[in-house]
Amino acid sequence: MTVDPADPMPKYLQLRELLLDEIDRTLEVHSPVPSERELEARYGLSRMTARKALDQLVAEGRLYRVAGKGTFVAAPRIELPLRLTSFSDDMRARGLVPGAQDIGHAYGPAGATVAAHLGVADDEPIHRLTRLRTADGEPMAVERCHLLASVTPGLLDEDLSGRSLYAVLAERYGIVFDSGDERIQAANADDDDARLLDVRPGAALLRLQRISRRRGQCIEFTASSYRGDRYQLSASIDSPGGPVSLD
Repeated sequence: MTVDPADPMPKYLQLRELLLDEIDRTLEVHSPVPSERELEARYGLSRMTARKALDQLVAEGRLYRVAGKGTFVAAPRIELPLRLTSFSDDMRARGLVPGAQDIGHAYGPAGATVAAHLGVADDEPIHRLTRLRTADGEPMAVERCHLLASVTPGLLDEDLSGRSLYAVLAERYGIVFDSGDERIQAANADDDDARLLDVRPGAALLRLQRISRRRGQCIEFTASSYRGDRYQLSASIDSPGGPVSLD
């Protein structure tokens, strides 16, 4: 397997493909990859080309660098499905152990912003829950959840550490969400999220805002910050009008 000078694909992209093949076939997570100098010698490339291929894979989240030590294989990103499911169920389906740490909780009026999302009056009582979600002990997301207090009395008395909130809602209150809306946008970690997620301030995040309903009633509004280096979005796409013409 070599870099072909006659191939119209740029050399750094050819090298990227070779490195991806090596990562997928033989290299484990956190193992080192060849240095720029080694790649230069192995494939007869310039140092700049080798660096550009490595930079590309770092930008894609497939590799990460440690100053003074080298470049290493990153843990694979977790697909974040666009469907109404709990974090705990999603992690278990991937063979990971979900966790939850209580960062803070409170009872009080919704306020204008949360009330607008839930479709209630500004003074509607709600429960606010802030939790750090983990997978196999690694920080993955910060959840800031707002729930109508009228349908979740006594929720703040529950010990939610390590538990699925959706499971508690189903078991204690008979609440199973049947519809919802979700909005996703790119963001950068502020100091609080960076500290909780163990990333640098300004690191890339995925910000999700979810409204969840039961029989048409909005009960939950959650704003979550997911680590951008560990997540990628996935969704199934259907054409409402049948097959799409390529004309």
